[in-house]
Amino acid sequence: MKAFLKISLLFFLISSALCATLYLGLGLLVSLHSAKPEKADVIVVLGGDDGLRVKKGGDLYKAGYARHILLTGIDSRYYHPDRPNWRERRLIQRGVPRKNIVVDTWSETSWEEAENTSDLMDKNGWKSALVVSDPPHMLRLNKTWKKVFAGSGKRFRLVATEPAWWHPLFWWRNDISYRFVISELQKNIYYLVAYY
Repeated sequence: MKAFLKISLLFFLISSALCATLYLGLGLLVSLHSAKPEKADVIVVLGGDDGLRVKKGGDLYKAGYARHILLTGIDSRYYHPDRPNWRERRLIQRGVPRKNIVVDTWSETSWEEAENTSDLMDKNGWKSALVVSDPPHMLRLNKTWKKVFAGSGKRFRLVATEPAWWHPLFWWRNDISYRFVISELQKNIYYLVAYY
């Protein structure tokens, strides 16, 4: 009986430690694929942001990483080419010429952003892209863009924003990062079934 209790306790402790490690490591897992920027043909600023992605894209442009910026996730119902939307205006304020900004009004999901970017890259003769998004988005983006770009000869590099709310080890302490990580886990499972 004592041996059974010892084994049960050991099993419980090991299982608890493993679960805690997995839980705490989720922030690292979802943000793992972020990389330092390199020169590219286009900077792709993904939609769904509050301005951090646009700022990062503008900073990359000003630092000379690419000559073109593609903004995705802009709703075609509300977009008027003769009136720049707030994301375009912010880039223009950061010194990006309007002629160097391309707008994608067709993408509604991360998958569509990758597919439509691939098509636009073909049209413009672009071979490489810097893809800008938030840190917890990186795992799904990496899998999505790899799948969409497979066999095309095109390359991408994921560049993360630097939000004040994000910490890969303490993601669970902040409401924003907690919701983002849990949402990304759900979306990764959905994408695994639907696309990969």
